[in-house]
Amino acid sequence: MSQSHRPVHAANLPKPVGPYSPGMGFERLVFVSGQGATDPATGELAGHTAAAQTEQCLKNVAAILAAAGTDLQHVLRCGVFLVDMDDFQEMNAVYQRMFGDHRPARTTIQAAKLPGKGLRVEIDCIAYVP
Repeated sequence: MSQSHRPVHAANLPKPVGPYSPGMGFERLVFVSGQGATDPATGELAGHTAAAQTEQCLKNVAAILAAAGTDLQHVLRCGVFLVDMDDFQEMNAVYQRMFGDHRPARTTIQAAKLPGKGLRVEIDCIAYVP
């Protein structure tokens, strides 16, 4: 088995805000960089609420996973970054809806600031290709 890694890009994603790949694959693992709530169709934030932003973050994560040959049901771990921990319940409700019965390991923290005006939520993950 090859020990090489490969970048994962999806055509239907916003351009990264820095010098990094949206995802990196290594063997059957996929490491997804933190995804914000930019709607790739408009280039704007998907909304100003934690719920709207969480949904778009996970849609962006799902697009990268699809480009790597996997999906949300194969996520092993997520990191969730909130600008305000008071948004936890709102974020959590959308997160639960989008993952369904699948329960990846997760860490949620409050971050002092995220890279993007108005950005309230960012989510990264590690998944595997079945």
